[in-house]
Amino acid sequence: MLFCPKCGSLLRPKDEKGKKVLYCSCGFTKRDVGLAEIKEIVSKDEKIVEVISEDEDKMLPLAEATCPKCKHDKAYYWLVQTRAGDEPETKFLKCEKCKYTWRDYS
Repeated sequence: MLFCPKCGSLLRPKDEKGKKVLYCSCGFTKRDVGLAEIKEIVSKDEKIVEVISEDEDKMLPLAEATCPKCKHDKAYYWLVQTRAGDEPETKFLKCEKCKYTWRDYS
C-alpha cells in the first residue's frame, strides 16, 4: 500500500489518459508508480443481511417527551455519536404511539 506524503491517506488508483495513476483526496497525484502493482478487488458475492425485529422499540428506554406530530407524551430514545468525539451525542426519540422519529439537540 502506498500513502500520501502530504496528508498520510491511502492513495487510490484511477485512469488518467490511458495510464494508471495514484491519487489522494487532498489533491496529490503520483504519476510514476514504478514497480507498484495496482489491483482493484471487488467482491460481488458479499451480501449484507439486516435483521429488524418488530419488538425492537420495546428494548429501548421510554422517556417523557411530547411528540411534535401527534402530541403523545411518551417516546423511546437512543443516543448516537453523530459528530466529533469531543461533541455531545445526538438524542433520537421515537413516539410510542405514531412511531414518528425526531432529534433532540438539547
